[in-house]
Amino acid sequence: MEDKKNKKQAFSRRDLLKGFATLPVIGAFGYGMFREWNADRLRQNSIASELGLNFDEHPIAVPSKSDGKTLRIGIIGYGIRGEQLMRAAGFSRPELVDDWKRGAQRNVNDRRYGDYQEQEDLNIVITAVCDLFDVHAENALKAASNSNRSGVDGPMNQTAKRYRRYTDLINADDVDAVIIATPDHWHARMVVDAAKAGKHVYVEKGLTRTVEEVFDVRKAVKESGIVMQLGHQGRQTASYNKAKEIIDKDILGKISLIEVCTNRNDPNGAWVYDIHPNGSPETIDWSQFVEPTNPHPFSLERFFRWRCWWDYGTGLSGDLLTHEYDALNQVLHLGIPHSTVASGGVYFYKDGREVPDVFQAVMEYPDRDLTFLYSASLASERFRGKVIMGHDASMEMENTLTVTPDNRSTRYKDQLQAGVMSSDKPMITYIPGKSNVDAVTSATEQYFASRGLLYTYVQGKRVDTTHLHIREWLNCIRSGEQPSCNIDQAFEEAITAHMATIALRENRKVFWDAESEKIV
Repeated sequence: MEDKKNKKQAFSRRDLLKGFATLPVIGAFGYGMFREWNADRLRQNSIASELGLNFDEHPIAVPSKSDGKTLRIGIIGYGIRGEQLMRAAGFSRPELVDDWKRGAQRNVNDRRYGDYQEQEDLNIVITAVCDLFDVHAENALKAASNSNRSGVDGPMNQTAKRYRRYTDLINADDVDAVIIATPDHWHARMVVDAAKAGKHVYVEKGLTRTVEEVFDVRKAVKESGIVMQLGHQGRQTASYNKAKEIIDKDILGKISLIEVCTNRNDPNGAWVYDIHPNGSPETIDWSQFVEPTNPHPFSLERFFRWRCWWDYGTGLSGDLLTHEYDALNQVLHLGIPHSTVASGGVYFYKDGREVPDVFQAVMEYPDRDLTFLYSASLASERFRGKVIMGHDASMEMENTLTVTPDNRSTRYKDQLQAGVMSSDKPMITYIPGKSNVDAVTSATEQYFASRGLLYTYVQGKRVDTTHLHIREWLNCIRSGEQPSCNIDQAFEEAITAHMATIALRENRKVFWDAESEKIV
């Protein structure tokens, strides 16, 4: 058996070298590349095997449909994120479907149409929509009717009703659960009211605008027993699950420092969203928009670019920090920090905004001998990523994982001295979509894997992470189980983000009193 295996490997090598020889110039150079690639691949597979790592893909869980029940969903908020959530649930505007189809015809590598058509049917119907902007509400109704995922010439099923107030939507008899994708200042009131009405909730981050609201939401969700999922689709990212396996096996050694960064350098990334040409006092219910917060005269900028003001959100801490925190919390179970300091300011976008476009926060976990550093700029796209630093190795954690041994590692001292490992080469590289550890991929695959462009891979298939996150929530409604980003996870995140916001705005070090559950 072993002899056959060796012959098979030898044939594969000869066959590959013949292929190199038929290409101009690349023969000898290609052979050198192959030798280096093969050596790295074998080395990493050997290390992974020695460390007891399993990089086989886990199968996608089959949705629980045994009772045949179709869940009736209401969508509250159909702006940028609301449209994305409905699309992930299987409902998209027919005009957008046609646009994807044309894109696929022009470019065989444009997979948006194919991915959407292959997306799993979640056995739901959209029965209700609510948005304060007439154009968004009309678009939501179009998407809700497009259960066949057709273009403009396809059949439509008129199933949804528009509501002008969310309270009427959540009290409707034909709504079992709601998806909330409004600006943050509405989240708490909507979640509380939905919970009291016995409606399950999927709500986008940040959970609340104020500290007090965090406790209100937790109380309402716990007392009602509804299934609540916070909108962190990173919970479904394959590489994060593998990162947890690596952490659990203590491969990094003692972890003392985490550094995570968010850099953007375009107007949309800095919340300067497009102002719809049809936006006006006649098409926007402004009085309702400002109802839960401070009053302000009608403003298109505030309505469409609400993240730039404290009245409606919590800036970088409630928006982008929460993504990075949730990724690390699911891997390391960090919980709420003991203390936080923060700094930043409006350094680039002098457009009337109040919230900083450059922001840093330092969160301390003395019980873990650990510091968590967060840094962000909305005026530079220099990639810095997420790094978990241990005594024996460090891990860069994006959609691609790389683990590199530390030159002064105690655990890997012998392997480093023997040349089996090197501090300038990853000892482990994991790329979702591959069934083993592999250090070399195409430039295109590396790019999409490292940037995490809204999808992950499951058993080699590209899947929308938001779709997986909504599906998990629906499965839990049907089974009565708790989702991965439930109210307990949401509470930890919300308090952590509020600590950073308070530290920035009050220019002081803040502490979490775990016994009395107070920020002091």
